[in-house]
Amino acid sequence: MLCFARGNMLLNFLQAILIGLAASIPLGPLGIMCIQRTLDKGRWAGFAVGVGSSIGDTIYASIALFSVQFISEFLDRNRSWVMLIGGLVIVFIGLQIAVKNPIKDLRQRKIDAVSMNAKDIFRGFLMTISNPGALVLMLGLFAFFGMDLGDSWRPSAVAIVLAGIFLGTALWWFLLSSGISLFRKRFRLRQMLIINRVSGSVIALLGLLSVAEGLAQLVFHQPLI
Repeated sequence: MLCFARGNMLLNFLQAILIGLAASIPLGPLGIMCIQRTLDKGRWAGFAVGVGSSIGDTIYASIALFSVQFISEFLDRNRSWVMLIGGLVIVFIGLQIAVKNPIKDLRQRKIDAVSMNAKDIFRGFLMTISNPGALVLMLGLFAFFGMDLGDSWRPSAVAIVLAGIFLGTALWWFLLSSGISLFRKRFRLRQMLIINRVSGSVIALLGLLSVAEGLAQLVFHQPLI
């Protein structure tokens, strides 16, 4: 019985890693931001964005595991406002990136690296937690993999699954930032400035689409698309 329990926990852990990978692979605003930060500041800056996203995804995973009724209903009832506010957050972050000057970053002292990574973690977390689609995606992935905690799971089993989710998401962001960093030295400052402008504008545009969707639902009581 003990061996069966351990085997089941290991299976859940491996499934959780796969769920984390599947939740992170789609390249939305976070993927663009991770690539931009990696090219601009290096592997660990891009990975820091991913860590922030991993924290947000793990929080949503904990909600999805227990299907917290109140939060699910709250997001459903207030989806328009969440998309509107979340879109504004994404627009703000995108504009920050678009106006950022890579030359100024190079002049900063290396002692600022820790605080800069902390800011990137917060940005990644904020972009993830303000996106209700992340929760919907988690619910779908748990259903696809047939994972359901129910009321009988022990805290240790829950912790193992959430650890697997975090590890899976963080693994993807590490692989992405490490892969992109291989090409970082090929870019010059002028090219980095263009990348900042383009990536920031794309992120801001995606945020505007979310804002438009939220406004359409508030005004017309139906999705824009």
